[in-house]
Amino acid sequence: MTDADFPLPPIVAPSDARLLLVETFERPQVTQLRHMVAAAATTAGVTGQRLEDFVLAVNELITNAVRHGGGQGWLRLWREADSVVCEVSDTGHGMGVERLTNRERPAANTAGGWGLWLAGQVTDSMVMESGPAGTTVRISTAITRTEPAAVERVE
Repeated sequence: MTDADFPLPPIVAPSDARLLLVETFERPQVTQLRHMVAAAATTAGVTGQRLEDFVLAVNELITNAVRHGGGQGWLRLWREADSVVCEVSDTGHGMGVERLTNRERPAANTAGGWGLWLAGQVTDSMVMESGPAGTTVRISTAITRTEPAAVERVE
């Protein structure tokens, strides 16, 4: 399957040197794509717990695209000045307005709805757009900043 097989998503990632990864996917590619996202985000400067949380959130989004969004999707990952952004789109039938606007934690006895909630909790931002032609979710996380090691002066 190629990018030509998918309609253009409603939100479009920049197409320049900041682009880290562009992939179409189906169920068999989910694990491999998760590893590719981890490698690309690491290269962009995301590390530690932030990296683990971001990869977890991306995994939830791509799994949702496969399970609820038509069985396939596409992912774009890019770097902005101080963050890494991931956009996942699918060709499902979309979500209702209530689902798009409800950011409350699902009830403990609820079987579904945890993936989007979790993605929103462990990332710095999450924007969703949905309609009859599909859903696009964009998340971001700040790039990990490491302070330069203090230099001890010896006199």
